[in-house]
Amino acid sequence: MPERDLLSLWEEVYLLSIWELKDGAYGVAIKKLVSRKTRRILSYGGLYFMLAQLVKKGLAVKTEGEPSPQRGGRRKYFYTLTDKGKKALRTSFEFQRSLWRDVKEPVFD
Repeated sequence: MPERDLLSLWEEVYLLSIWELKDGAYGVAIKKLVSRKTRRILSYGGLYFMLAQLVKKGLAVKTEGEPSPQRGGRRKYFYTLTDKGKKALRTSFEFQRSLWRDVKEPVFD
């Protein structure tokens, strides 16, 4: 598998979070899920930088939602995986599974 086809760990975490959130994948929800998965406090700058990179690479798309009365008319931006993003996640999963295939019980002394 060529190296350029592999996702970074952070790309994988963000893409997986977008996939899990489905129609509810917007900035704050993604930040909360990624923080919970990684047990790290994320900055909004880091969050939106990574989301912009995923969009730039064609792994996700960003769409503008309708204005929300409870948010003072501000819009949410939602993220969804592209076919390329879904394929990248599938490839990453299969690659990691193949790495661990012959390991019966990981014991690291």
